[in-house]
Amino acid sequence: MNAPEALFQSNLPSLTLRARGKVRDIYHVDDHHMLIVATDRLSAFDVILPDPIPGKGLMLTRISNFWFDKLSHIIPNHLATIPLSDIVPDAAERAQIEGRATVVKLLKPLPVEAIVRGYLIGSGWKDYLNSGAVCGIALPKGLQQAQQLPEAIYTPSTKAAADQHDENVAFEKTVELLGQDLAEKVRDTSLRLYKEAAEYAKERGIIIADTKFEFGVDEQGVLYVIDEVLTPDSSRFWPADQYQVGISPPSFDKQYVRDYLETLDWDKTAPGPHLPQEVLAHCAAKYREAESILTGS
Repeated sequence: MNAPEALFQSNLPSLTLRARGKVRDIYHVDDHHMLIVATDRLSAFDVILPDPIPGKGLMLTRISNFWFDKLSHIIPNHLATIPLSDIVPDAAERAQIEGRATVVKLLKPLPVEAIVRGYLIGSGWKDYLNSGAVCGIALPKGLQQAQQLPEAIYTPSTKAAADQHDENVAFEKTVELLGQDLAEKVRDTSLRLYKEAAEYAKERGIIIADTKFEFGVDEQGVLYVIDEVLTPDSSRFWPADQYQVGISPPSFDKQYVRDYLETLDWDKTAPGPHLPQEVLAHCAAKYREAESILTGS
């Protein structure tokens, strides 16, 4: 199979661009809908790197859509039923975004990133070493790196401006931001989504160590899961057959790129360095493998 041509940035003259995120380009459709295009851009350490990962946006879109469908009994999602051809009727213009664009409902995004951790790794591990807790949640003594937690924990953060880092906050802060009922619903829904997805993935050989969800509400206050769900960009995926307590396991996400960047003399500020072809290819292969295992495609 030939590798798809990489798309670093979409260009849709027929629509008005609302925003470009680290990975996604967002276009205005009408008062109730927008179009989200998952490009092949890659960010690391909050810097968009100059080289795209070929096919990454296609894979992210397919994985997200798989989970949206699979978990729709828990919570509705932002996907709309309008065909892409109705939004971008010009075939040539549509060709660049086919398979990586989704028409979604225009919802009010909540100012909270809903992070669920099932294993002790990353910033959670550093936090635990320093304080015996993760984001203020006390944990048993003597846990090791990458160890599964007694139960999954909810560690939300606030969504920072584009040039800032997200800030971990206590659940009580989300109550201030959202109100008690909505804050509890976001927490409980996030834990349920994670637990069901983690169980499914583990049966197929992938451990979902942690993940983040984003939510929005409509004009009636109904809660929806939005953005992306349970992809290698929003989650930490480990191959179960290589999992070992006490070490940081290999992963299916962009950790490989982060590890490579750590070997460079780079201060983690823009512009980011160019990536060698073999690093790009390896990263694309890990995304492809994760998609294949999870979706069976």
